Amino acid sequence: MKRVLLHIATAAMVVILAAVTAFGGGFQLNEHGARAMAQGGAWAARAYDLSAIYFNPAGLAGQRGMQMYLGSTIIIPKGSYFNTFNQETKMVDQVFPPINLYASYEIEDGMTAAIGVYNPFGLGSEWPSNWEGKLFAQKIDLQSFFITPSIGYRVTPELSVGAGVSYAIGNVKLKGLPDTWIFSAPPPQLNLTLNATGIGFSFGAIYKVMPELQVGFSYRSSVKMNATGTASFNPDYTSIPLPKGDASASLTLPSTFFVGASYKIGDLEIEADYQSIGWSVYDQLKIDFASDPSASIVAPRKYKDSFILRVGAEYTMGKLQLRCGYLYDKSPVPTAYVEPQLPDANRNGFNVGLGFKMGNSMTLDLAYLYLPFDERKVTNAANGFNGTYKSIANLFGANIGFSL
Repeated sequence: MKRVLLHIATAAMVVILAAVTAFGGGFQLNEHGARAMAQGGAWAARAYDLSAIYFNPAGLAGQRGMQMYLGSTIIIPKGSYFNTFNQETKMVDQVFPPINLYASYEIEDGMTAAIGVYNPFGLGSEWPSNWEGKLFAQKIDLQSFFITPSIGYRVTPELSVGAGVSYAIGNVKLKGLPDTWIFSAPPPQLNLTLNATGIGFSFGAIYKVMPELQVGFSYRSSVKMNATGTASFNPDYTSIPLPKGDASASLTLPSTFFVGASYKIGDLEIEADYQSIGWSVYDQLKIDFASDPSASIVAPRKYKDSFILRVGAEYTMGKLQLRCGYLYDKSPVPTAYVEPQLPDANRNGFNVGLGFKMGNSMTLDLAYLYLPFDERKVTNAANGFNGTYKSIANLFGANIGFSL
């Protein structure tokens, strides 16, 4: 009976973990501000707005007075699965609107405190109810919030530092069918709901080497998520010993390290960043069921450390700013462990955007990201479900900033 829930229960926990640090390597989101998004997320060396809470809290040291920066990113993913006969199944169309809300207060010259609420993980996937992979994936929905109070301090005119603490809250809901079913009755649908919490921290620094050149780095710690929830079946066959009731797991979200350099040439600023993500912490996943300890599941994941390369530019024309960027995101998922609930692949991102200054106290930032995934062909799947996955995503971001 151990394998009755192997893929569907594991899939739910995969979403909690793989919803880690854009879409970068799973369900992780890095689009936490439209100004940064329009520049490929190359923001660690500048971090001029309140999205510094995510990209580099040292950037908060340059924020003046009391400010707010509020926005959302509309994510429209599309994906298809092709079986070994080249027959296509399309994912059900979905739209996801993760938010980012920031506020700051200047305590004194060179010291600013801030708080941010954002969704670093908040996507999902859904396939047609009767598709050929229904035993491996049907529907997953993930919601998460990170609440991050932070502070930035200017040590010298050239050096700024910052730090923050994050309280993470996650919720995942999954519907699926047992991948192993040996009984004459029709297989029941599993409904699994899990909630998770965790604590993490971040810190960073920005150094102005010369008026035109500055460098920055930031580190976001791993976060141990303790997840608990319930599993139920419909119909609930009392004569069949299905593991159900309370379920729990403990897993670690990977750390992230940013390093970047920016250079200003007149009204043009350019930046290049390297982002490293410690995905190798996700080697396996264990899920325990209180009703039947012998039904505990240990599923190998074998993720690898990955990286994202980012470049971006911003050109100022009076009150208008023109922006563009590019990113390359290396998938952490080995080919044998690519599954329909997480059909991950390497991707290239192409970004554009605009910024407007509206008077002395308001800004508007708009961004667009086109994110095509490399085709991912699986011929030796650990779960035996081979095929080819093709995916793209369109992302639209908007933020409005206020100086109060």
